Amino acid sequence: MSSIRSWFYRNNQGGRITTLLLFLPPALTIFTLFVVLPLGEAGYYGFFKWKGLSAISESGKWMGFENYSRVLGHSVFHSAIWNTIKIILVSILIQLPLAMAMALLVASTGALNNFFRLVFFMPFILADVVAGLIWRYIFDGDYGLVGQFTTLFGMDPYYPLADKTWAFNSVLMVVVWKYFGYHMMIYIAGLQGISKDLLEAAKIDGANNWQITFRIKIPLIMHAVKLSVFFSVIGALQFFEMVIPMLPGGGPSSSGHTIVTYLYTYGIVRMKVGFGSSVGVILFIVCMAFAFSYQRYVMKMNND
Repeated sequence: MSSIRSWFYRNNQGGRITTLLLFLPPALTIFTLFVVLPLGEAGYYGFFKWKGLSAISESGKWMGFENYSRVLGHSVFHSAIWNTIKIILVSILIQLPLAMAMALLVASTGALNNFFRLVFFMPFILADVVAGLIWRYIFDGDYGLVGQFTTLFGMDPYYPLADKTWAFNSVLMVVVWKYFGYHMMIYIAGLQGISKDLLEAAKIDGANNWQITFRIKIPLIMHAVKLSVFFSVIGALQFFEMVIPMLPGGGPSSSGHTIVTYLYTYGIVRMKVGFGSSVGVILFIVCMAFAFSYQRYVMKMNND
C-alpha cells in the first residue's frame, strides 16, 4: 500500500492526476451525450424513412442507401453545394484580402485606429439572425434602402431577394460585410507580434513599404492566413442562421439554399428525419475530411 501511495505522489506532478480524475469524466459524459450519441443516431436514422413522430421501430421503414441516393441526385442539393462553394470562394478571394488590407491599415496603435477596428468589428458582434433580418429590410423593394433608392430615381420597385439571379448574391455581400472584421482582428494580432526591430532593420537596409508588407509582414503571418482560410471553409459548410431570415424557404425557386438550410428545410420542416439525417451524415463526412486533410497537409507546414 505504501508503495502504491508513493508511486501516486511521485507521478502526481502538480496534481495532474487528481485534476484528470475530477474533471475528465464529466467532460467525457457531456461530450458523449451531446456529440457522440447524436452523431451515431443520425447515422442510424439515415437508413430509414422516418418522420420522427413515434418510435423508429413502429413507423420507420428500412431504406438502405436510398436516402443518400435521393440526396445526391436532388437538383436542389446540387444548388446548395454550389452556393456553399460560392461562399468559400467569395470568402477566400474577396473577404480575406479585404480583411488583410484593413488590418495593414489599422494595425498600429492609436485612438483613430482603435476606432476603426471597433467599427469594422461591430458587424461580427451581431447575431447572424439579427444581421439577416436587418439586411432583409435593407433589400426590401418597398420600404428598405433599395426601395428608397428606386423611388428617388423614379424607377420601378426592385426586390433583389426575390430575384433568382441576385438573391444569393445579396447573401454573399452580407457575408463579406459581417465576417471580414473577424478575420481582420486575427491578422492584426499576427501583425502586432512581428518584432519592431526587424521592421526597423528592413527600413535601414532600404526596403520600401511595399517590400516590407509583401516580403516581411505577410509571410510572417501566414499561420494566421491559413487559420482564416480554415475558419472560412468550415463556416461556409455550416452556414445557416443568416440565410433563413433573408431567404425563407430557400429563396426564389429554392435557389438560395446552403447545405445546412437544405437539411433544415427538407429534413426538419418537412418532417423527413431519415432524409435529413442522411444529409447531416454527408455534411459531417465532408467537414471531417476537410478538417483532417487541412490539418495534415496545410497547417502542418507551420511546424516544419
